[in-house]
Amino acid sequence: MRRKIAFAIVFFCLAAVIGAIAYVSSSARDSDISTLADLQAVDIREYQGIDLSSITDFRENSIKGPQVIDIGSYVLKVTGLVDTPKEYTYDSVINNHQSYQKVVTLHCVEGWSVTILWEGVLVEDLIQNSGALPGANTVIFHAYDGYTTALPLDYIVSQNIIMAYQMNGVVLPPERGAPFQLVAESKWGYKWIKWITEIELSDDIGYKGFWESRGYSNSADLDQPFFSR
Repeated sequence: MRRKIAFAIVFFCLAAVIGAIAYVSSSARDSDISTLADLQAVDIREYQGIDLSSITDFRENSIKGPQVIDIGSYVLKVTGLVDTPKEYTYDSVINNHQSYQKVVTLHCVEGWSVTILWEGVLVEDLIQNSGALPGANTVIFHAYDGYTTALPLDYIVSQNIIMAYQMNGVVLPPERGAPFQLVAESKWGYKWIKWITEIELSDDIGYKGFWESRGYSNSADLDQPFFSR
């Protein structure tokens, strides 16, 4: 009889633990799902007379799905053809560099577009901190999920290209590329790399990233076809 009672108690406790775990997991999922909805409620939808898209108007098309990066351990590297390779924490990037705002439209090759108020730091400022070596003509961006793309150094400098950490007045959520997304204005969306972890200076002007090596245009100019084959 005692064994039956003991077994019943153990079974009841085990069931309670499993139920609690399931509840916590479900709550975590619900919290994740509501994140974008919560941000949508506070994001800016108009700026200086320009109508802005919602941060929920994007379509998920990344190669491995949204990446969740721990900001506390995050490191941004500046490497390659530079005098002084550097590593930055998230806070050191946004607190030690001038921030800039731009309203820029992202055009995806899938046929949709979004107009967003982006805020971030100049990629040029990060490069200048390390000092580009003579011969460096290309900036290769690396992402947390293994994605890469590249743009000419002259373009990065002349167009004042920023690496955004806010959109429409709210901090980038993981789905939109946190900690940093490149705002590659006048380029097709596959140049707008998300979850940036490394900025590499190179002399390989013909470097092809993930989609470029699969036939997409290396220049990605909006006035040109995006598929080069």
